[in-house]
Amino acid sequence: MDTSERRVEDTAQHPVLRKVLIDLSIMVVLGVVLAVMGPFGSFQMPLSVRLIYWVGLALTGYACFRPIGALVTSLGPRLDLPGWPLWIAACLLASVPVTVAVFWAGQLPGPFSLPSFDNFARTYPYVLLVGSGVTVLFHQIERRKAVAVADAPLPTLTASQVETPPAPEARFLDRLPAHLGSDLLALEMEDHYVRVHTALGSELILLRMRDAVAELDGIDGAQVHRSWWVARDAVEDVKRDGRNLRLVLTGGLEAPVSRARVAELKDSGWL
Repeated sequence: MDTSERRVEDTAQHPVLRKVLIDLSIMVVLGVVLAVMGPFGSFQMPLSVRLIYWVGLALTGYACFRPIGALVTSLGPRLDLPGWPLWIAACLLASVPVTVAVFWAGQLPGPFSLPSFDNFARTYPYVLLVGSGVTVLFHQIERRKAVAVADAPLPTLTASQVETPPAPEARFLDRLPAHLGSDLLALEMEDHYVRVHTALGSELILLRMRDAVAELDGIDGAQVHRSWWVARDAVEDVKRDGRNLRLVLTGGLEAPVSRARVAELKDSGWL
């Protein structure tokens, strides 16, 4: 296998890296489009300068919005917080450093200074509008990808398998890469992805949590939190911190228990 093939295979095995590369490509294209259009008075610049200016700002915006967005998708489900208010707050916050970056880009090649309140107030709404629009665009793309993957047909059985069917097995296990095995411990929601935890490691799969749980028939487990499903055999202990409960799983992994699920789990003998 040559270097280029190895690189493609490595990228395919790391969905987060693949997603970041796709996102960066989209931002570069967006920067080029803005450079050609020359909005907000930038058309008077030479095209080469506009390309550097807008592609640079597009990548800077991604560098500011992406980490805050990842924080929202990670903490929101775990804390049972509503999604859209968090996203609005994230866009408001991420637009602050990008506004400063826009101001500094206009001061190239220097010296640099912080914008006055009036300059900041004039630029911030435009940054917020563009940044929020791009964020919504990425969010919709991820939603459509997740729906497409969920609706994709699973492998069909061969004639020999139909004649001598194996023991019933959850359909979700067919989605797992071979190196993870089939000893499922838990599923953890991360945005439109599901992080699969097995005894051999973890991996992100582009699938909505509700679709993943629907394919777990035959495995004794429960959705203990909006963002966590846990296999019953994987539970080794229960941690209590006041009213908060966490299930300690095989290998030391911990899954939070939603307060709304406590009574149900107690009745089922989990707690």
